[in-house]
Order: sequence, then structure tokens, then C-alpha cells
Amino acid sequence: MKEHYRDYPEYAACGLNCGLCPRYHTEGRSRCPGCGGQGFYLKHPSCAIINCGQRHGGVEYCVLCEEFPCRRYVDEHPEDSFITYRNVTRDFEKVRMSGINAYRAELDEKIGLLRWLLEYCNDGRRKNFYCLAVNLLELEDVKAVVGRIREQTVVEEGNVKERAARAVQMFEEMAGERGIELRLKNKK
Repeated sequence: MKEHYRDYPEYAACGLNCGLCPRYHTEGRSRCPGCGGQGFYLKHPSCAIINCGQRHGGVEYCVLCEEFPCRRYVDEHPEDSFITYRNVTRDFEKVRMSGINAYRAELDEKIGLLRWLLEYCNDGRRKNFYCLAVNLLELEDVKAVVGRIREQTVVEEGNVKERAARAVQMFEEMAGERGIELRLKNKK
């Protein structure tokens, strides 16, 4: 596959939110640069989705293709990998309704909130949880939880384990109110 760099690797051609993936927020060799980011082709030398988009006239996102939804999106993904597939259809619908730039702005805001959580509320064991929670919950819900965390905790001081425990509890409560399970779908 010919290298093709994308100007916004935080949102994948297939609809995954790469900017909310734990591997995107990892240091070292296992870090993923996002879909079509610098070094992507060293980790993923052949991507069927990007190849398909190139064959269809350089389509950057599947949702913008004339043939969407194609057979790739008929069945739900049976399991997740590092990131959840659960919101791909919902997020594609947001792109259709509001446009790619509006969706990118929403995703950028979520990425900023996630970075704050990772910096101030991560006890070394919560990255996957925060990535999943921020990905699955709507932006307004994430903002509400982060606002409560900021109000109820002294971020600069205190025990990070206590902050992390309170943050996890608040996210689980919000997810419960929305009927969302904050767990990846495992292989069966």
C-alpha cells in the first residue's frame, strides 16, 4: 500500500475515534499515531479501509462514500480491540447531520478532556477506563462529569488514587444513568 497521510489522524476512515484510544496516548514503541498519522504504515502496512477509500476517489471517511453503508457496516463488530466500535454508527450519523468539521471539533474537545483526566486523575491504572468512558458518553455528559470532578477535588493537591476512585465512580454513575456499560466487548 502506498503511504497516505491523513490531515486528521484522530478520527479514522472507518469511524473509530483514534484520539480516544489508549494506544494513541501511550509513549514508546507501542504508541499508535492514529489513522494515517506519521508512522502509521510501519504499524499497519495494509489498511483495507484506506485502500478502499483511495479506490473510491480518495474518500477520507467511509461515511462520505457514495456506497456507504457497504457490507463492512452491515454487521456489528463482535468484539473490541484497544478501542470500542460501539459508537461508529452514531458518530457517522453525527458527521452526516453536522458535517465533518463539527464532528472534529467535538472530538477535539473530548480529546482535551481525556488528556486532563490522564494528567490529573490517573493513578496509573485508569487510562483504558477513561478512554472508554470519554468515547462512549456524549460530550455534554463528559463535560458534566469533569466539571464535577474539578469542583469536588483539589486537583493540585491530594491523593491521586482518591481522585481516580471518585472520577471512576462519577463516570460509572453517569454511564448507568444513560444505560451504558463501560467495558470493552471481549472475544468470545
